[in-house]
Amino acid sequence: MNYELSRLGIYALNAMQQDMLQTARKGASVVLLSPTGSGKTLAYLLPLLEKLDAKTDSLQAVVIVPSRELAMQTADVARRLCSELRVCACYGGRPAMEEHQQMRGLKPHLVAATPGRLLDHLEKGNIVADDVVSIVVDEFDKSLELGFCEQMHDILSLLPIRAQRILLSATDAEEIPSFVGTTDYVRLDFLDEDGDDRLHLCLVKSPEKDKLQTLYRLLCTLGAQKSLVFVGYRESVERVGSFLEKQGLQADIFHGGMEQRDRERALYRFMNGSVGVLVSTDLASRGLDITSVDNIIHYHLPLNEEACTHRNGRTARWDATGSAFFILGPEERLPEYIAEEVETVGLPARVPSPAEPLWVTLYIGKGKKDKLSRGDIVGFLTKQGGLEASQIGCIDVLPHWSYAAVRRTLARELLSRIKGLKIKGLKTIYALAGN
Repeated sequence: MNYELSRLGIYALNAMQQDMLQTARKGASVVLLSPTGSGKTLAYLLPLLEKLDAKTDSLQAVVIVPSRELAMQTADVARRLCSELRVCACYGGRPAMEEHQQMRGLKPHLVAATPGRLLDHLEKGNIVADDVVSIVVDEFDKSLELGFCEQMHDILSLLPIRAQRILLSATDAEEIPSFVGTTDYVRLDFLDEDGDDRLHLCLVKSPEKDKLQTLYRLLCTLGAQKSLVFVGYRESVERVGSFLEKQGLQADIFHGGMEQRDRERALYRFMNGSVGVLVSTDLASRGLDITSVDNIIHYHLPLNEEACTHRNGRTARWDATGSAFFILGPEERLPEYIAEEVETVGLPARVPSPAEPLWVTLYIGKGKKDKLSRGDIVGFLTKQGGLEASQIGCIDVLPHWSYAAVRRTLARELLSRIKGLKIKGLKTIYALAGN
């Protein structure tokens, strides 16, 4: 299949992606080690797409990912790269039968799936994998960390042994897991690239053990920059998020105990700039493609060096720069594994008021199942809504509903204009998501 990089706003590959493309084209199984944010998704999709045959109705590629969010994002990137490609995302939190029916009608060339849901479909015969030629295991080290080895063994035993295997990770692995099924692979290691030179490490001291006030003052000092705040527990996420909201600072929360719809909404609002702060457990440290994050804030210290690497990898992605702040209470010390120079940052006695994000998120109650596209939404918001293209930001079309970022100053007037109007001939609901 042919692909178009320009659809993603990309016009040249970096060195890692070029090396990966040339190596994978030779048919060898590959283990790619490269920092978070270096473009690994694109690196494996390009050689994969080159091998797929659009003229057949058979499944030819399987991508195994650690989270439902990454399954959806991977499928979206693949679709945008290649208009011929039929792709399906499979993950827990929704009925497996719904996915089965979707696959029966769609006849996907590629499936991006979480391990548990993929194994369920394979064992039930919902996925016929006889023609699979490419198998990708993204974040393969997480499969080891969470004790999923047996599950991965079962999955790969149900996939063709002749298929090319591509394994990816943002951290080094002492050994390649046995579930790979082969020792004949090419190792590409880009972990020693100069990403650390783009990351500025900072230390902020809290005079109190409870660091909420220090966090708030730091966020106010950072202004309109996008900041991802990591805490250790779900309960802490709720507590920190509630505190910031009471202080008038717009922040969303993200953790594994939330409903899927609420997680998706929080993630989209943060990614499209409708909120400048996302408070999360380590769930957001890997398995998500979050772009343009200016700051990582360690409210609670990472459990280990690997967790720190994944957290910090959310910023300074590709060629961008970013900062990581460690907030330390009176009795806390920086972990020994942080060998880089860390600058101690003092906060001003008086901090500015919380910055207001430039965008808000518009909820539209129709999605892909209603044949709605990004183009339909842009056309509706410009013609019926009276917006200019520059006043519309990121648009995400999900199966049953859609999100569109619009300028905050125009949002209320926009809602008034489009109230009761049909989009693509469909009557639906329009509302501001979480604002």
